[in-house]
Amino acid sequence: MAGGIIHRKRRKLKSEINVVPYIDVMLVLLIIFMVTAPLLTLSVDVKLPSSQARATQDRQDPVIVIAYPDGRLGLKLPGDERPRVIDTAQMETLLAPIRAQQGNDFRVMVAAQGDAPYQNVLDAMDVLRAANVSNVSLLTDSGSNAR
Repeated sequence: MAGGIIHRKRRKLKSEINVVPYIDVMLVLLIIFMVTAPLLTLSVDVKLPSSQARATQDRQDPVIVIAYPDGRLGLKLPGDERPRVIDTAQMETLLAPIRAQQGNDFRVMVAAQGDAPYQNVLDAMDVLRAANVSNVSLLTDSGSNAR
């Protein structure tokens, strides 16, 4: 084994960084974010109703039912200046003769004070439904927040 010297070639050191693995990792992360981003949406698209209707110009004043924040109901008849507070049983007895007199043109508008919960408005509409009133509208104030 006299002549068995193995000579190894010395490789020259590279001073470059191999960026291919970093590009692969970046592309994998990009794909993960692209897939998961639409799933993270927590909002719900809501299409709000809009109306171009003008204010009603009726010959006769409507009957107005007012829902108060404490759950009481008020009734303002066409000749009254101020609404009177009534309970649900009185509502039907007061509306029955007016409904009989006006027939199909009988219209009731439901209003509520600004801080009244919407449940009180729905309760007032249920009372009107129980009183066989079919033409019910919501009364709005166009001065404060209308655009």
